[in-house]
Amino acid sequence: MDGTGAEGPMLAVNGLRYAVADRVLLDGVDLKVSAGESAAVVGPSGSGKSTLLGCLMGLIRPSGGSVRVAGSEITKMRQRVLERHRSKHMGVVFQFGELLPELSPVENVALAALLGGTGARQAYQRAEEILGELNVPHREVPTMRLSGGERQRTAVARALINEPSVLLADEPTGALDTGTRDSVADVLFAVAKDRGCALVVVTHDAEVAGRADRCWALDGSRLVQRGLGVS
Repeated sequence: MDGTGAEGPMLAVNGLRYAVADRVLLDGVDLKVSAGESAAVVGPSGSGKSTLLGCLMGLIRPSGGSVRVAGSEITKMRQRVLERHRSKHMGVVFQFGELLPELSPVENVALAALLGGTGARQAYQRAEEILGELNVPHREVPTMRLSGGERQRTAVARALINEPSVLLADEPTGALDTGTRDSVADVLFAVAKDRGCALVVVTHDAEVAGRADRCWALDGSRLVQRGLGVS
């Protein structure tokens, strides 16, 4: 795939640059990901992967270039407009889930929908449906009592609840054992393709990166395309 669909890519990054003092972390970064397509970004610690994710989410303002999410340029958006656009079009899965441990899986997932403006009844119904699809027990127990894999699948469900155009995953399997890693990766890549999300996975794990349609490496502040089966 070349990252461009009939209506253009869901995520389009052009000439992205970010520098802190005299250190350039990103320089001329280009990346396009279409609906239903997945891209992995690899690179050593300190290479700029977290900075790139921050720019894609609109949490970091780049020094130059553009980031278009679902057709809209986000780097110049005002804060409230950006927050609404992010809530509607972007879902994020973090390495440690970032769930509220005292809430149940349903409450954690529904909360994202409630914050996005969905009514309570619909939010909870949709949360139960997605958790069921991802085989997460959504009984009324604290999320802290779930297994690591169940917590990460809950985090995936939360990222999907608002039907995002772009799904970002930051080391989503980094804290899991091998067997659990594989099951969570299976879910992540499958749901992105099935739901037509543009998926970007930042990972140190070559096995996870190898599942993506395309793989990129941050090397010397630039994004370089690699073949699959990276090492």
